[in-house]
Amino acid sequence: MLRLENLAKLYGLKVVFKGVSCRFTAGSITLLAGGNGAGKSTLLRIIAGLSRPSAGEVIFDGTGAGGVAREDGPRLAYLGHATFVYPGLSALENLQFWARAHGLRPSRAELLALLEHVGLAAHAEERAGVFSRGMAQRLNLARVLLLDADLVLLDEPGTGLDVNSMALVRREMLAARERGACVIVVSHDLAGDSPLADRLLLLENRRLAYDGPPQGLAAVDSVLNTATGNVAASTAGEVPA
Repeated sequence: MLRLENLAKLYGLKVVFKGVSCRFTAGSITLLAGGNGAGKSTLLRIIAGLSRPSAGEVIFDGTGAGGVAREDGPRLAYLGHATFVYPGLSALENLQFWARAHGLRPSRAELLALLEHVGLAAHAEERAGVFSRGMAQRLNLARVLLLDADLVLLDEPGTGLDVNSMALVRREMLAARERGACVIVVSHDLAGDSPLADRLLLLENRRLAYDGPPQGLAAVDSVLNTATGNVAASTAGEVPA
């Protein structure tokens, strides 16, 4: 579905990362980890088309979820640090706007059901500008679900969310994989996210330092220390739960 070919990103003379090459397949969940400033969010923005690489290419094969070819390539949904919420519009109006922007025509009932799914049914007619960070993030999640995308890019989706809302995010990650989507997640909660994932990428020292299963014994301790700053499992070689 997606290939990264020798990607590099520089800001002036500062190299964020270079030589990043990998392939992503449909029906998979990939975690993207690394320390602060490693370039995780930058890489995700490049994949989303929101930032240009300094070198290299992002290549889509035009195949959507379930192997169905799309003339315009895969449909993409991106959840970043910015909420993309229009403060002067209600929660319902935000979803209506996003739907129209993507050529979708869901019914009012369908949008209200989606808001109920993310716990915002009681706030459907409220202006999004008064929402808390967590409520805005749930509205952003509703936008992602609305698109039913082939490629789902989530940058620290747990920002501002409580435990129950984060559990919803993880259920939706699994549901997206089940229907054949490719899901890429920037994660700082590897202990919680790793059991869901098929693959882990670690950006470290300006390069792709690890590409393999989250349970890779040699990598997990390093990743946990790098990405979270936490002490790794006390038993040598033990894979954290």
